[in-house]
Amino acid sequence: MACSYTAGEDIDWNVHSLATSSKNHRVEDCHQHHKAYGYFLPIHTWWQDSDKYGHVNNVVYYSYFDTIINHYLIRYCGLKTGLLTSPLVGFMVTSQCTFYTPISFPQIPVVALAVEKVGQSRVHYQLALFPPKPTKELPSVDHHDLSDGFFFGHPKLAQFDALACTTRSSVHVFVNPATSKPTALPEDFRDGLLRLMNPASV
Repeated sequence: MACSYTAGEDIDWNVHSLATSSKNHRVEDCHQHHKAYGYFLPIHTWWQDSDKYGHVNNVVYYSYFDTIINHYLIRYCGLKTGLLTSPLVGFMVTSQCTFYTPISFPQIPVVALAVEKVGQSRVHYQLALFPPKPTKELPSVDHHDLSDGFFFGHPKLAQFDALACTTRSSVHVFVNPATSKPTALPEDFRDGLLRLMNPASV
C-alpha cells in the first residue's frame, strides 16, 4: 500500500531501522497515525519500566501491546482466560516492533489496536504507541478509560501525539487448549475483531 511519505523532523533517538532514511529523517507511514486504528487504551508507565538511559526498555513495549490485545479480546470479544473454561487460547506466533522515538516515566501514552485480517483461526494485528503531547499536564484519564478504553474519534485522542513512537505487527493463532490444534473462531468473537478492521466506521 503506497501510504508513506518523508517528514523533515530529525530523529532524536539513536535507533536505526527500516524507518530511518539516509538523511536521518523519519519516514512516516499510515500505521503511525491515529486514523489507522480503531481502539485505544491509556497505559501507565512505571519507574521499573526504565532502562539505564532513562527510557522505557524495549521489551516493555511488548507488554503494553500484549495488554491492549488481551484487554480488547476479554472486554469486547468474550475471551475466557482460564484453560479449564476457555474453548480457545491464543498463541502469538509472529511479533515485530519498530521504534521511532522513546517514551519515559512518568508519561502516560495510549496504545492503539487495529485488526488487519481475520482468518479461520488466525488474526493479524497492527498496533502503535502514541506519546502524550508535550505539555506540563499529564493526559486526563480516569478509571473508565483504563477499564474500557475508547474508540477512534473519541475527544481524548487530542491529548496524544498524532504520530506513533512505536509500531508493532503481530499474529495470533487460536487453538483448542486440549489439543493445541488450530480451532475456528466463534461468530461473536469474530464479530468483535471485525469491528476493528475499519476504524473510521467504529
